[in-house]
Amino acid sequence: MTKQTKILTGLLAGAALGAVVALVIAADKDDELKGKVTDWFCDLLDSSKDKLNAVGSLVKDNLAKVKV
Repeated sequence: MTKQTKILTGLLAGAALGAVVALVIAADKDDELKGKVTDWFCDLLDSSKDKLNAVGSLVKDNLAKVKV
């Protein structure tokens, strides 16, 4: 990724995270919305962990090939 792409990705991720936090804080009385946002955020974190694990495995495999 280029530097500009990384910056844009970071900005979009920050905006999304900020929107989620704002919804959770603003929806103090609406527990249903809080639950939905919390579930969505947990699912997002779980999928991110899975993707990072996959990338980590790919990097380890490629490093093992380079060392051999």
